[in-house]
Amino acid sequence: MRIALLAWFELNGRHWIPWKLKQDKSIPTLNENLPVYPIWIAEVMLQQTQLAVVLPYWENWIAEFPSLPDLANALQHDVLLHWQGLGYYSRAKRLHDASKQLLFRINEADHLDPEAWPLTLESWISLPGIGKTTAASIISSAFNAPAALLDGNVKRILSRLIGSQKILSKDSVRLWKLSNLLLDQNAPRHFNQALMDLGATVCTTNSPKCFCCPWKLYCFAYYHGDPTNFPVKGVRKVRKNLVIGIGLIINALGEVLIDQRTNSQTMAGLWEFPGGKKEDGELIEYTIVRELKEELDVDVKLEQKLIEFDHFYTNKKLHFVVYICKLVSGKPKPLSSLQVEWVQPIDLINYPFPAANHKIISALNDYLSL
Repeated sequence: MRIALLAWFELNGRHWIPWKLKQDKSIPTLNENLPVYPIWIAEVMLQQTQLAVVLPYWENWIAEFPSLPDLANALQHDVLLHWQGLGYYSRAKRLHDASKQLLFRINEADHLDPEAWPLTLESWISLPGIGKTTAASIISSAFNAPAALLDGNVKRILSRLIGSQKILSKDSVRLWKLSNLLLDQNAPRHFNQALMDLGATVCTTNSPKCFCCPWKLYCFAYYHGDPTNFPVKGVRKVRKNLVIGIGLIINALGEVLIDQRTNSQTMAGLWEFPGGKKEDGELIEYTIVRELKEELDVDVKLEQKLIEFDHFYTNKKLHFVVYICKLVSGKPKPLSSLQVEWVQPIDLINYPFPAANHKIISALNDYLSL
């Protein structure tokens, strides 16, 4: 199985992934190390995000923070700004925290030397935001170290291979054991990447291309019906539907009010426009007036609806209703945020916002240009 997979990988693997190549764009030999920093950044970005989405973000990140010291010494505001759009923003904060710990461990003069970086699973797992699979992918990619992984693609392949009748969350012990058993100890860098490439291009969630799979001779799912029956699916969670009222307060100088999310909130440290969830039986206009009073201790008058749209997350749908507002009384206070700021709309690009807010910013710019 190892021989078949590596032979397939040599001909069909994604050999163009930039952080898996040497500086001259060539494929490293088994005894060559690769720079660790770009691999680590990529592997954290790839947590819950597909490669095609990650690539441009990774390129921009490396251009802005080309080395470990650059990241460790950066402001959190700038880190979040360059993560903007990737989602799961806690990854960016943990990445920033880990960079400071790594710089403390690694002599700044040695940060370009791969062997000065942590070399073991345990040392990587001790860092913020690094689990077993991410750690294994880092050390196998950078050092060709024999460490098995179990990302989403690998779970799907192994579940089909053995015809698992369990949902993935209930079968992790067995799948980890199988991943360790299959690992090629001599070429873990290529083997792990081959597994991930097989899952991404052949053993896909829908419409798997079994006819060209190097492991079809060993696969339970291939011989016993539709491979898409595996992994076994659990009970799907009901998606929450919430209505969110947003108020854009614009002052006499043409500035718009924004506030920064607290550390206890999701997407901590990001900026947003004030507002909140509509209560049952409540008019959305009243929601906005109430929320701005509770959040900022101000009274506002709604002047014009700006935009209304849906935004989807994994487990919920948010329906946003956004109004242009006029400040009637009170001075905005950060009662439920870290801070508030008046910002010229043209400068909003310099603040990290959750993805849904970009539709609001675009609509605001169109409104102001009329």
